[in-house]
Amino acid sequence: MAEFFTRVQMEGAAAIIRNRSRYQPTVGIVLGSGLSEVANQVKFPDIIPTDQIPHWPVSTVAGHSGRLILGRLEEKVVMVVQGRAHYYEGYSMDQITLPIRVMHILGIQTLIVTNAAGGLNPEFVAGDIMMIRDHINLPGMAGNNPLRGPNDSSVGPRFPDLTEAYNRQLQEIARNTAVAEGFNLKEGVYAYVAGPSYETPAELRFLRNMGADAV
Repeated sequence: MAEFFTRVQMEGAAAIIRNRSRYQPTVGIVLGSGLSEVANQVKFPDIIPTDQIPHWPVSTVAGHSGRLILGRLEEKVVMVVQGRAHYYEGYSMDQITLPIRVMHILGIQTLIVTNAAGGLNPEFVAGDIMMIRDHINLPGMAGNNPLRGPNDSSVGPRFPDLTEAYNRQLQEIARNTAVAEGFNLKEGVYAYVAGPSYETPAELRFLRNMGADAV
């Protein structure tokens, strides 16, 4: 039987972060490939190597340094995850999602996740920024859902409604910011596949026909 983290284990990881930082973050930011420099914008940071946090998955991918940076970014107190682990590195879904559950325990209510992806929409070009409106979780639909296993109602419901998985207010902020900064923000549906191999041409056609704009 698969093993799942208990509330006590997640609380233990959160306690390490609380004890080593002056801050109570309200916003979590997960940095994807090529975006690690964003962490340098955090003011007066407390830095915690993730390999010093019990149960925290450590990335083996180049460019994912494995640090938490807590501090001030603009007018918010943030916790930035600089370097994240991936499912294809051999971790379980429970391990991969542990950082998100720990953020929830820390009181973080707003989560911004970034990543590099491949474009499927023919109107996209390399370097475009796409805001995710919806997603297709293929491994999850096949049974490898991160919510599989014992449910902790203090973290969330057994059967969450994903009709509006992405906050509309935050989407509008992103749109307004794009206009103010003068760049063309794309929007679309993101398809999640397990990796690490890239998709075959047939798989790309399949994903596009399903309605995905990026993978």
